[in-house]
Amino acid sequence: MNSRRSRRTLLATGIAILSIGSLAACAGGSDGGSGGGEGKDPKAFTVLLPNENPTLKAQLDALAENQCAAENEALPLEHQSVAQADVVQKMTLLASQGALPVHFVAGTAQVRPDGDLGASGLIVDYNEVLEPAALDNILPAAKSTVENVYGGMVSLPYQYNVEGIWYNKQIFADNGIEEPQTWDELMDASAKLQAAGITPMAQPGAAGWPLTRIMGMYIQRNVGPEAMQAIRDGDAKLTDPEYLAGAQALADMASAGYFGEGFTTMEPDASTNAFLTGTSAMKYDGSWLLSNINDEGQNTIGTENVGFMPFPAVSGGKGSIDQWAANAGTATATSAEQFGPLVSDWLTCISENYGQQALQDAGVISGFKVNGEVTDVPETTALVQDTIANIDETVLWFEALFDPKSNSLASTNVSLLVTGQMSPEDYMKDLQASIDANK
Repeated sequence: MNSRRSRRTLLATGIAILSIGSLAACAGGSDGGSGGGEGKDPKAFTVLLPNENPTLKAQLDALAENQCAAENEALPLEHQSVAQADVVQKMTLLASQGALPVHFVAGTAQVRPDGDLGASGLIVDYNEVLEPAALDNILPAAKSTVENVYGGMVSLPYQYNVEGIWYNKQIFADNGIEEPQTWDELMDASAKLQAAGITPMAQPGAAGWPLTRIMGMYIQRNVGPEAMQAIRDGDAKLTDPEYLAGAQALADMASAGYFGEGFTTMEPDASTNAFLTGTSAMKYDGSWLLSNINDEGQNTIGTENVGFMPFPAVSGGKGSIDQWAANAGTATATSAEQFGPLVSDWLTCISENYGQQALQDAGVISGFKVNGEVTDVPETTALVQDTIANIDETVLWFEALFDPKSNSLASTNVSLLVTGQMSPEDYMKDLQASIDANK
């Protein structure tokens, strides 16, 4: 393990103030912490995680026994848990009591700059507190995603997923199709596949979001990588022509039959089966599909025939095919009040070793660099890992910045859009009205 020296100071600006808001007013009860990332180290490295994520707990335990044994001896790892559904309520309560753990999961809205924890200065910005060497172990793609989603580097990317189009290499080859680089090429490929009796793309319409993802990515390619931030900030409307084009593109794809029959009631498991058994040639989905792809019982086309490509470019659009949609899992923040030298050492050790540990032991792709050899990695997993390592910029999925009501409406109404019961104009008009009403 590399020797490390933890940075002991922070910039004067940023998270140093704990007097903002009611949460900070109640949070002065821990030992000697200043709240600026130069707090007094706690007695243990307490980590609060969801019950539903045993993998992360297991990997941190493994690090404590091996690569981070010195850090664990200096500051013992202790676990706390919470049900995923109770995360926001739990963290609000702990913050009000001045009892935040050292390292913990939190709600997306809570850690943003205007959220309860962010605005109150209760959490660190990792860009400001971690050593450059530790920050260098966070992949550029993961850093871009975290900052886009949360408005700052306030979460560590223990989980990391990119989204794109999975495709059947053999079907493409048999039909003389190269990886589409543009939307027009994707539509031409879909027409050729349909003519050959193959469903071009298996999308589970019952879930809603697999359809809105396609619309959203078209918008990202057409408008540019800041497309959804502009909607959030009120600088653009979903009813603007360049946004309407995305709804129209999705509706056109559906009306052409490129999603196959019965797709509006298709469940995710059924669409995955259609792709992995060769019934469909493509499927827009995330890298979480790897667990299905690597399961020989599900994948009858063979891992060697599975390809993964980015969403294609839109002719004349401001976005780039190199910008992948991505997410970095649940926010994992660190208490500003308890961020001392020993906590810094722990986080530095995690950043150096988690990528390799999780990939080797659990097959988990994270947003950390893989420092060291990993053996027996499935071909498709290695493909995605290499893809992520070479991404510099990511974009947000369609609903990422929506309020909960608008998020739900986007999925509920999309079935009406793709069946022609709602026009693209009405779909976007209703969704924009919901966004405006819930600001």
